[in-house]
Amino acid sequence: MSHSFDDENLTATTGLVPIMVLAQNAGLPDLADDRLTVSTTGADKGANPAAKLATLVGGMAAGADSIDDMNLVRHGGMTHLFDRVYAPSTLGSFLRSFAFGHVRQLDAISSRFLTNLNEHTPLLPTNQETAQASMIFVDIDDTIIDVHSARKQGAGFGYQGSRGLNALFATASTGDSRQIIVGQRLRKGSTSSARGADKLVSDALATTARIGSGAPVLVRADSAYYSSKVAKAARDAGAHVSITVRMDKKVKAAIGTISDDAWTGIEYPEAIYDEETKTWISKAEVAEVPFTAFTSKKKALHATGRLIVRRIPELNETKRASGQDPLFDLYRYHAFFTTIDRDRFDTVAADQVHRRHAIIEQINAELKNGALAHMPSGVFNANAAWVAIAAITHNLLRAAAGLVGGRMSKVRAQTLRTRIIGIPARIAHRARKLILHLPRAWPWAQEFSRLWQAVLSPPRTVLS
Repeated sequence: MSHSFDDENLTATTGLVPIMVLAQNAGLPDLADDRLTVSTTGADKGANPAAKLATLVGGMAAGADSIDDMNLVRHGGMTHLFDRVYAPSTLGSFLRSFAFGHVRQLDAISSRFLTNLNEHTPLLPTNQETAQASMIFVDIDDTIIDVHSARKQGAGFGYQGSRGLNALFATASTGDSRQIIVGQRLRKGSTSSARGADKLVSDALATTARIGSGAPVLVRADSAYYSSKVAKAARDAGAHVSITVRMDKKVKAAIGTISDDAWTGIEYPEAIYDEETKTWISKAEVAEVPFTAFTSKKKALHATGRLIVRRIPELNETKRASGQDPLFDLYRYHAFFTTIDRDRFDTVAADQVHRRHAIIEQINAELKNGALAHMPSGVFNANAAWVAIAAITHNLLRAAAGLVGGRMSKVRAQTLRTRIIGIPARIAHRARKLILHLPRAWPWAQEFSRLWQAVLSPPRTVLS
């Protein structure tokens, strides 16, 4: 048995063909040519921005998690399928030529590309069967992307205690869809979570409005984003909010007004692990009280709604014996403020909906398992552009999964790579056409064919 790397007609990521044709059909090259004005000074760093952006998106779709991994799209017969595929060194120079304004241009491209993708397959489908199914949920959260060099611009120690850069994301989803990214920002590692969140909320809701079905929108966030600015940005866009509150004196006083008979017992379908007590919680009680938030601000920033409180038994014996305030020595309380009407969600339903905000952690994990595993440059704006391109790629893969349909419509990006993108093929030439010979008995051949048929009509295999 022996081996040699000498076949010029083999490809290992044939599924990139329908993926990148979808990107072309949705206007990504045209958007890049029209809106990306990266300077072409020096060694033509910013020349052919559309082709370079397409190379970066294709590499990320194939699983590249660093700039060196962009060589994934430069093997075997890939040159027969794609024109102008660039080397990692060229792509690195291209990213380093980005200024802040160019990153914002990428944000605009990402938003408009998402709108175009929505014309090919509904990204936020809703129905009227239940209140939750007829609503769009926009989730806000940030995450620390670890870096291992203090020389990376913007690197700092954030709330996790590790050196990194802070990425802020806004995602949109419905009861019948997976999450798409409707806003992203890269910030310094030491940046507080809430900094600039109101602007991101405004931009994310504007994007969501363009692709949504007109269904009501609920913005969900944790206590880091409990601010009058974030709430105002949501209300100005016509959205409701559901935000975890901090346990300050005003909130504790409001909880103290809840009578004992107002609490409703709930049981979680799946137990929740409580970090503080290191135990699994499967039962709790919820109640609510009318509440006006941000009363310390000017009247225009006041927000009237409901304070919904969840309490669970205090199982920490040290705290139980420490003589704390009697209101809090038998239970631990978690509260969030929402402007959603009780007619739509009662107390229990509102609590269930709010706790599902945690789904945004899946996006953070998915991106860190892919393109955001390594920041490609020591230059901050290059890394910010990388994050924006990762968001574009994520949305492209979500649209592709939607076109495949069935159970594949909600699979993770890694599953899509395994089943659809990472298909090996041999390229043959016949009658001036390219024929792709794929493996016999491929387990997901039917799903691949559905995507192929959806995006290549009439069929073509060359993307320039």
